[in-house]
Amino acid sequence: MRKILITGGAGFIGSHVVRLFVNKYPDYEIYNLDKLTYAGNLENLKDVAKKPNYHFILGDITNDDFIRQLFLKEQFDGVIHLAAESHVDRSITHPNEFVITNVVGTVNLLNAAKAIWKDNYEGKRFYHVSTDEVYGALGDEGYFTEETRYDPHSPYSASKASSDHFVRAYHDTYGLPVIISNCSNNYGPNQFPEKLIPLFINNIRHNKPLPVYGKGVNVRDWLYVEDHATAIDVIYHNGATGRTFNVGGHNEWRNIDLIKVLCKVVDRKLGREAGTSEKLITYVTDRAGHDLRYAIDSSKLQRELGWRPSLQFEEGIEKTVDWYLSNKQWLDNVTSGNYQNYYKEMYGNR
Repeated sequence: MRKILITGGAGFIGSHVVRLFVNKYPDYEIYNLDKLTYAGNLENLKDVAKKPNYHFILGDITNDDFIRQLFLKEQFDGVIHLAAESHVDRSITHPNEFVITNVVGTVNLLNAAKAIWKDNYEGKRFYHVSTDEVYGALGDEGYFTEETRYDPHSPYSASKASSDHFVRAYHDTYGLPVIISNCSNNYGPNQFPEKLIPLFINNIRHNKPLPVYGKGVNVRDWLYVEDHATAIDVIYHNGATGRTFNVGGHNEWRNIDLIKVLCKVVDRKLGREAGTSEKLITYVTDRAGHDLRYAIDSSKLQRELGWRPSLQFEEGIEKTVDWYLSNKQWLDNVTSGNYQNYYKEMYGNR
């Protein structure tokens, strides 16, 4: 029996990790801790909500006393920490929120784990899930490796870089059994439609403009979210304590090229004439501090733990578009805010 806390488990990536662990490990007790901010949606987990080994906890990682009491009560064996503010544009507008959640919240979790484990670390693990954005930007060539120097350029990436450093410091100072992964851009089902792919699918549905920063030449490496969840599973169970692993999809796309692929796929699936949605593309002023290119070298993870992405982008984007077009009610609930009523329906009288 293991008791694993997954923070941010109602979010995009977190919900896929929760689902994987609940279904794959019926002997584990999986605790999903989420504040249910705008990006946390319990509708993402309807299919596992009544499983006997799944437990939802409404709570805030920035509340130090709450976190300490929770760890004391439940005596978790492991933590998979995904809870974070993650949207770069929001970080530019409200940087303090990113410092509080991503830095202070992470330290609260580290302190609580350290307190209940009391230096008896056998069978314990604190897994911190981070981003490739901590590395800064690449030129036209090269890849981020685990040895790449940190060089964050936005309040979001700076807050994640800081949290990474604290996690490593707790390993080096206190011997806490930590592990870190830094992942490239994720896409797939259940992503809140402020991010590029679900936003543009939804805008195409409604014939709304498709806002492209600058000239659309920024390059990102894209990973299907279920592949990221399997990587987290492998790293959590098999990665050596104190190590860092980069997770990437080996799918580099310029934003404008990706958007044109989206337009073609959605037009085809909606029965529209080819080229219809490309007319919605609108170029807007570039984001401040916008990194030109990210690309991950995940060969260490492949070599040491045998993980590889299962999908190439073309296949993954077909599955992704199919999901959003087949789950229009989910999209409509998210964009209208109605999804926030789900918690009241499920837990309001408890």
